[in-house]
Amino acid sequence: MKQINLRKVAVIGSGFVGAASAFALMQRGLFSEIVLVDVNHERAEGEALDIGHGMPLAKPAKIYAGDYSDIEDAAIIVVTAGANQKPGETRLDLVKKNTAIFKDIMSEIAKLNYQGILLIVANPVDILTYTAVKYSGMPSRRVIGSGTVLDTARLKYLLAEHLEVDSRSIHAFIVGEHGDSEFAVWSSANVSGVPLLDFCDMRGHFNHQQAMFEIENTVRNSAYEIIKRKQATYYGIAMAVGRICEAVIRDEKSVLSVSSLIHNFYGVEDVTLSIPAVVGMEGIETLVPIRLNESEQEKLRNSANVLKDIIREVF
Repeated sequence: MKQINLRKVAVIGSGFVGAASAFALMQRGLFSEIVLVDVNHERAEGEALDIGHGMPLAKPAKIYAGDYSDIEDAAIIVVTAGANQKPGETRLDLVKKNTAIFKDIMSEIAKLNYQGILLIVANPVDILTYTAVKYSGMPSRRVIGSGTVLDTARLKYLLAEHLEVDSRSIHAFIVGEHGDSEFAVWSSANVSGVPLLDFCDMRGHFNHQQAMFEIENTVRNSAYEIIKRKQATYYGIAMAVGRICEAVIRDEKSVLSVSSLIHNFYGVEDVTLSIPAVVGMEGIETLVPIRLNESEQEKLRNSANVLKDIIREVF
């Protein structure tokens, strides 16, 4: 077993999301070694060359195409491999195809006795994070799904546009499934400590229910709208990958809405979905006991049941 190299990251899958994630990680300068692994080795080589040629214009790093023997000492393994989501296809439609792919990948990782962090990005991310927990042999705290980190960013972006305020001052989360049953936690949303609805009043917005409905619906359908226009989404999720990796490598203990294995949270048990969690070098340190009103608690249980129905079909 090799010692973990905190300056090394591996990306499994060199499609749109994998390549964009590798590029985003290179731009952040978090790692001095980036290895790309793909069933199509030539594709991985091509992406590595393309990104590598820009190194003189960025921070020095070694980027190359490798195989599973090259990833054992990576601090983080980012898994983006899987079939693409097609127009009109929900994330959950992908489950059977991608679960089979994931079982093969996790069997390879299990052979390594891997001691780093496993970051699952491929969709449907909650089901595949559950698959990774079950088949990788790793402690669940070190298996993280990208979850609703991007959805939460979309929510903050739209609220910032609506309120004409810096998105970094908005504190709000999308939780549950990364998919059709996700929802915004409006009851605890705020702008720099000011309750969201009070801030809306202050900015001259009073039709709260309609605005919340439209914004939440736009977040939920964002991926579908992008896919309809350009066949795939990859820049936003690549930036989310970069943010999660940054929280891990710098041991920031940041609160992010990642997907993880849930036990006894508002009655939700043994399912992977997104709840705000403290993320650092050891993975998920603890879930954040975010306050949910009764309606939101019911939405969370519904989202969990949607995922559990899929899990029962697959497992």
